[in-house]
Amino acid sequence: MAEGLIHCYVHGDELGGDMALHHRMLNVLLRRIWTGQFSAIPCSHLDMINDVEPSSHVCDQCVALGETWPELRMCMICGHVGCCEDSKYQHARRHFEATGHPLIMPYGIRGMNWIWCYEDRALLDPV
Repeated sequence: MAEGLIHCYVHGDELGGDMALHHRMLNVLLRRIWTGQFSAIPCSHLDMINDVEPSSHVCDQCVALGETWPELRMCMICGHVGCCEDSKYQHARRHFEATGHPLIMPYGIRGMNWIWCYEDRALLDPV
């Protein structure tokens, strides 16, 4: 488990005050949209987070199919990068279904700073 990475995501020490507030407010709205509630749902998988490097800077599976994607997600357990659930093939979700790796984060998206747990259906604040 990557203690420094969890500390950054959970405690937000790496974020400036204004940016951290922005992320918390945005995440409250996203949590309401994605889970139907404002309060955080606990996640029992944080100990699975590893200090990983992204496997790619694109969704390799989409590239192989000649497809595009709106956004990318990175698996926080192994670094796999796949397209989001708004894309045609949802490769990040398929990665979870194939591997059981439940934790993802936005990849290459400025201003997005959250962790999603597929298994617990929980949007976690990085701060």
